[in-house]
Amino acid sequence: MTWLDHFLQRQRIAQARSFLAPGARVLDIGSADGALFQAVDFLGAGCVGIDPTLKLPVDGGKFKLLPGFFPQDMPAVEPFDAVTMLAVLEHFPTAAHGPLADGCQRFLKPGGQVIITVPSPRVDTILAVLQKLRLVHGMSLEEHHGYEVRQTAEIFSPPHFQLACHRTFQCGLNNLFVFQKIGD
Repeated sequence: MTWLDHFLQRQRIAQARSFLAPGARVLDIGSADGALFQAVDFLGAGCVGIDPTLKLPVDGGKFKLLPGFFPQDMPAVEPFDAVTMLAVLEHFPTAAHGPLADGCQRFLKPGGQVIITVPSPRVDTILAVLQKLRLVHGMSLEEHHGYEVRQTAEIFSPPHFQLACHRTFQCGLNNLFVFQKIGD
């Protein structure tokens, strides 16, 4: 990752951080190397990250990183206080949206939150230019599947989820969504 990749990653983590409670157990979907868990030092023990790019499980002390795809490769674990997906949702194909939302519901405590950052479609063009200039590393742009930001509220909709927050950041190029689990 380049310095710009790290900067953008820190910006996404900063957006999610304000919705994470001290001591919370968090499931980070698309965790990569566990940057969220390393940056947010007030999280509780038992946090889990899952990412298909990992080759082997990692024990980070208060967190574990698992190789695999969510939800099909998640082991049976206690429900989490929050689920995060930072610049990840746009990589899921449309056919996976239903199982993704179902998995979040299954692995989330009642009243828990799903915290998501999703780039605006304009970002793909900007990233393509930055990639050619070698200012960002390959961002798997081919996996964005033409994702439209408005789909996010449709994926995480009632009766299982309620939109608690939606705002833009980075001059409107990125979106933060926070959904609260209803019921159970």
